[in-house]
Parts: sequence; structure tokens; C-alpha cells
Amino acid sequence: NLHPGMASHGLAWKRKMGVDLWTGALQLVRTLHEEPATADPGAGALLPSQHLYDGAAPLRHLLNVDLGPGDLGAWGGAGALASYRGNMIPNQWSTDQISDLIFYGALGAVVGGRLGSVFFYNFDRVLEDILWVFGVWEGGMSFHGGFLGVLAALYFYSKRIQKSFWETIDFVAPFVPFGLGAGRIGNFIGGELWGRPTDVPWGMVFPHVDRLARHPSQLYEFALEGVALFILVWWFSSKLRPRMAVSGVFASGYGSFRFFIEFFREPDQQIGFIAFEWLTMGQLLSVPMVAVGVLLLLLSNNKQKHLAAF
Repeated sequence: NLHPGMASHGLAWKRKMGVDLWTGALQLVRTLHEEPATADPGAGALLPSQHLYDGAAPLRHLLNVDLGPGDLGAWGGAGALASYRGNMIPNQWSTDQISDLIFYGALGAVVGGRLGSVFFYNFDRVLEDILWVFGVWEGGMSFHGGFLGVLAALYFYSKRIQKSFWETIDFVAPFVPFGLGAGRIGNFIGGELWGRPTDVPWGMVFPHVDRLARHPSQLYEFALEGVALFILVWWFSSKLRPRMAVSGVFASGYGSFRFFIEFFREPDQQIGFIAFEWLTMGQLLSVPMVAVGVLLLLLSNNKQKHLAAF
């Protein structure tokens, strides 16, 4: 039984969350029924998409706990999927091992994501103030850094439980897109990582940026890096595969999707285009992922006798 104070606190929290969700839902419904605005956004009028963006404001804090590639809820969802898949593989992954796996993965994502943002995107600032590395409250997480952090954390965890590194990575790969998709929804609701200016009908105005209609690139990333990649890797891993094959599909799939979406995403302000007046840092970091993914697939074909965990 819960202490009365704890129970009342939990009830108050649930009511507050319900009110926020209800308020946001009502605003979104009103937005969908509004007449399209025809005024020039540069003249100070709000576009319907700007109303829609502002209508989501009451929901932002619900996804405001960011752990780099995904958030707390996303890691919890990924853990549930891992437990489900783990139960389908008797005597290979225990419940405790899966729980520890999620913990190590989240820790690696946080540390790696921060260091990746610092050294890939903000190195000049670090040279000016080395202590800024620890200023996590100012934001700044990198997927590619988080990805490397997760690999490092799972390497040490695999050694600890005496499993091969690739067995662990092949087991984890199908769940990562779930966290990526949730993270991109969090980016959208938080008004982060917006797209480039556009005249497409579904362009959206991000009021804190400017009055230009822009690609909702966070939703593009959600659709490809989250939904499409999840379906692809989950389907591929549902059958027995050679070791490293599942990881290869994930790496090449994510790298390809990210490289494509970068054409619609606004380059990082402090870096801009790094070559050819179109190549972004995200694309540069995605090329090795595609190359490594293809290499893993090629290597896995030479190891048909070593079946992956799925």
C-alpha cells in the first residue's frame, strides 16, 4: 500500500498530465477546423501550421527528458520490446540481463551523445571554454556520438556477461529505431532541429526561428529513422541471420535515411555546409555508417554457420 501522501501526489500528477493532454488535444482539434490563413507570414500573421505548432505547447514538457537518441519513455518502450523478443529466445537473455542492457545503453547514449555534440558540432566553443563540456543543461546531443557511446557501453557489458559483442549488438539493433522515432517526436514538439525553408503545402512555421514556412524535417526523420527503419530491421531480424547481418542492415539503413533527410534539414548554424555548398556534418558522419553496414553484410555472408540471435 502506498503512503497517503504518495498516493495523493501520484493522483495529482496523473490529473495534471491528463489536463495537459486534454488541453493540447482541444487546441489541435480547433486548429484543424480553422480557416486557412492567406496573409503574408512576413507581415506578422500566423500561418495555420504555426497555430498547430503552438497548439502542441502544453505537451512539450511530457517529452522533455532527453537522453540523446530517444528519451526515458523511449528507452522504456525499447526495453519492453527487448523483453518480448528475449522471451522468444530461451536460455539466451534473462530479464536481468535485458534490464542491465537498457541501463548500459542509456548511459552510453547520454555520455556519447554529449561528447559527440561537443566534438563534432561545437569544438570551437570547447576550445574557448573546456568546462562547457559539462553544461548539459544548455542542451546539445548528437546521434552519431550517442551511437558510438552505446557501442562502447555494450562492448564492456558484453565482456561482463561473457557474450560476444556482435551477439549483443544484433540483439539490440531492432529496438533502436523505436527510441529514435520517439526522440524525433520530442524534437518536433520541442521545436528543435527544424527543416529548411520551403513552399510545399505542408510547410510549417517555427515561430521561435523566423516567419518562414519550413520542412518539418523532424517528422520526416520520425517516418524514416523511426517507423520505416523499425519495420525493416524487425522484419529482417525475425528470422535466423548470420552474425553481424542485423547490425549491418541497421547501420546501412539509418545512414542512408539520415543522409537523404539532411537535404531537407537546416544545417547546424555554427557549421553550415562543410563542402560543395550542400554537404552537411550529418551527411559526412552518415557515410561511414553506410560503409560499415555494407561491410558487415558482406562479412556476414562469409559466416553463414554463425547464426545471429534472432
